[in-house]
Amino acid sequence: MSARPFRCGFVAIVGRPNVGKSTLVNALVGRKVSIVAPKPQTTRHRILGVANREDAQLVLVDTPGLHSSTRRIMNQYMNRVAISSSRDADALLFVIEAMRFGAEDEWVWERVRGLKQPLFVVVNKIDRVQPRERLLPFLEQIAERIPASALVPVSAQSRENLDRLIEQVGARLPEGPPVFPAEVVTDRDEPFHAAEVIREKLTLNLREELPYGINVQIERFADEDGRLVVGAVIWVERAGQKAIVIGQRGERLKEIGRLARIELADLWQRSVHLELWVKVKENWADSEAALKQFGYERP
Repeated sequence: MSARPFRCGFVAIVGRPNVGKSTLVNALVGRKVSIVAPKPQTTRHRILGVANREDAQLVLVDTPGLHSSTRRIMNQYMNRVAISSSRDADALLFVIEAMRFGAEDEWVWERVRGLKQPLFVVVNKIDRVQPRERLLPFLEQIAERIPASALVPVSAQSRENLDRLIEQVGARLPEGPPVFPAEVVTDRDEPFHAAEVIREKLTLNLREELPYGINVQIERFADEDGRLVVGAVIWVERAGQKAIVIGQRGERLKEIGRLARIELADLWQRSVHLELWVKVKENWADSEAALKQFGYERP
């Protein structure tokens, strides 16, 4: 019997904000490559995560959540990134939330329904459905509504049914050698991850006090005296936001820095010294020049 051919391809992950796309990518890769927060539009860039299996390599493309609100230039950028990544992929995972398919999901479906790649509907967060029997009628409704190569219920959080998802998607990828060496898990470098981890801690700590007008830029990343020294600027859009980020007597900024430093030291298994500053750039999320400066390139 001949061996199964090796398959490799790019798999775009799309869906509305907060359906668990980044959690799914992290679970499939087996390591955190995308930050996660319970707030819409946490993912802003296209991030690759590499899932290696014996007979397949899935290059997972984590994309910003598609959303109909495009008032700001940054929102338009994120939608362009998600749609462009979908068009260029070999397969498409349309992620929805179990027991919920609303207007936002329909809006996403209208943007991807004409694409020719194999489409897989991933129904995430099935661990929250109790009793589990409630899930079957919902799956039947989605199957009738969306023609797809497969409909796969999963829980990215508890890793339920992920092996089946990998098997289904891998079988539909093109035959060919792996794109990345086995030890590579993402296309992003360490400074990028440092900025993302800091932004994640900001998002989790600030909650609803500050909108999405925060960006993190790494200005220093160097080995010094056996430790990694990271210097980062936290950009906000208005002067009043700066005080919110810093907090009383600087306590909030210190706590954000502490949490980020702990995660980075654990990620890289080395001592990390982290320095944070907060600066103001008025309405940067509506400035093409500022977005380009911060690494938000047009797809």
